[in-house]
Amino acid sequence: MKNKLTIAATLVLVFGMMSCSSPLKMKKAAKDVTVACNPTQLEIKGNAIEAEWSATFPEKYFNKKAGLQLLPVLVYQGGEVAGPVKRLQGEKVYDNYELIKNAGGKTSQKLRFDYVPGMEKCHLELRAKLLYKDKEYDFDEPYPLADGAISTALLVDKNNSAVELLKDDYKKFSYDQKEAQIKYEYNKSNVRKNELSKDDINNLKAFVDNAVADGNKVEYQGMEISSYASPEGTLKRNETLSVERGKTANEAYDKLYSKKETKPQGQVAIKNTAEDWEGFKELVSSSNINDKDLILRVLSMYQDPTVREREIRNMSKVFSVLEEKVLPELRRSVLTAKVKVNNFSDEELLALIGTQGINNLDADALLYAATLLKDNDYETKALVYKKAADKFEDERAINNYAAMLLKQGKADEAKKVLEAVSQKNSAIYNNLGAAQLSTGNLTDAAKSFAQANTVSSKQNIAAISIANGDYQSAATALEGTNTFNEALVKYLNNNVSGAKSVLDKVSDNTGKASYLKAVIAAKEGNTSNITSYLSDAFAKDATLKAKAQSDVAFETVKNLIP
Repeated sequence: MKNKLTIAATLVLVFGMMSCSSPLKMKKAAKDVTVACNPTQLEIKGNAIEAEWSATFPEKYFNKKAGLQLLPVLVYQGGEVAGPVKRLQGEKVYDNYELIKNAGGKTSQKLRFDYVPGMEKCHLELRAKLLYKDKEYDFDEPYPLADGAISTALLVDKNNSAVELLKDDYKKFSYDQKEAQIKYEYNKSNVRKNELSKDDINNLKAFVDNAVADGNKVEYQGMEISSYASPEGTLKRNETLSVERGKTANEAYDKLYSKKETKPQGQVAIKNTAEDWEGFKELVSSSNINDKDLILRVLSMYQDPTVREREIRNMSKVFSVLEEKVLPELRRSVLTAKVKVNNFSDEELLALIGTQGINNLDADALLYAATLLKDNDYETKALVYKKAADKFEDERAINNYAAMLLKQGKADEAKKVLEAVSQKNSAIYNNLGAAQLSTGNLTDAAKSFAQANTVSSKQNIAAISIANGDYQSAATALEGTNTFNEALVKYLNNNVSGAKSVLDKVSDNTGKASYLKAVIAAKEGNTSNITSYLSDAFAKDATLKAKAQSDVAFETVKNLIP
């Protein structure tokens, strides 16, 4: 009997020792393994969730003959996604996995999960499996690593890019003029009667009379009389002759009006040119005189008028042609009537674009008229720009029309309009990038913004930088813009006070702006304003309500979500 008890006791001791050294002990002692995750709170950044987990094994935990498989899994609303498997082995496992000694050790692994909707509400866990002699033993419970993912970066506004408008060249007034000439005989200054009955003189008078009669759109500015003597004879005589011709031309202009007519009020300026060498050169250059190149060479060689005349007279055959065809044209007074033409006033333009009168406006008038409308009247502005685009195929109008479509949230239409432009300028590239960004094509949007290379495009590409997780670059590009994205990136860079300051100034006060205010209030523990901020956000953008329900930013204040 005594021997039997001794044998039984020995067997119990042996099996007990075997149990204590069994690899299954690793499964039972799972709680002795310390796991950690960095960050402790997951974050959706750059359209992904990144983390690094670590596991620390105490002394004598890891069986020399066992292996361990660790599988990180992100579980979220709608599914789960596994990271890469981590395989570990004990000291007497002859394989090529990471070694953990019986004396203890540590392992870690970096993770990246591409974001899919639903990951806002998630948890990261580590599933363990013991490996021993071709058998697998699942641990009873996974190791929890992190719970929930901050999704604030997803608020980035891709629909309110800065658009660029091309300017009009509308002139509120312009100047017009009409010329007439009085010709004189050689060495004389009296005005012959037939000179005042010529068509150009009659047309000049009619031009002035019409301006005076209008008095509204057209304003008579005055008359300029330029009198000349041809470059022949002495300089002193020509100086006197040009002055006398100016006086007689002015007197002749007065005679155009009878005693019953009122002479138009306006300044009369008289200019005198003693020897019209410039006119001489111009007439010779445009003539078909055989030796005109020789004459022009003389003009360039000699600056003294006396020498010039002498050298030209020496060419007797040439000079006879000049006396017949050129010099008579230089014995003249030129009368130039000037008027100011007033264009449509702002009030007239606004009235015209609402009627059939819009068809009477040119491209510049239409582009300018659109700027007179209220800033947020994007629909009417779009109609005016489209009128100019369709009628005149003006690229400025096409660009501005697309910009107004973007302002109305019609990014797909704007994209089609801009893609059809064959020769794109910087403004068109910027607005095309804005349309591509709004429709979710970040790659093409970045290319278009790069080709634009303007202040606006650099600001707009910041939205892509935020989406890609490059908050520093975005902050630099958005500094001082007072936009929602500037406030957002300040918050993402942990500049909460800066974000609040910008939110107080944002002009694009969308639902997202109020939502971010609520996020900041929750972060600061200011529960009194969360409900009102979210109510305003939901009223402006109903889609934000579902986001708030799964947003870990409100995990501790869910009762305040309206």
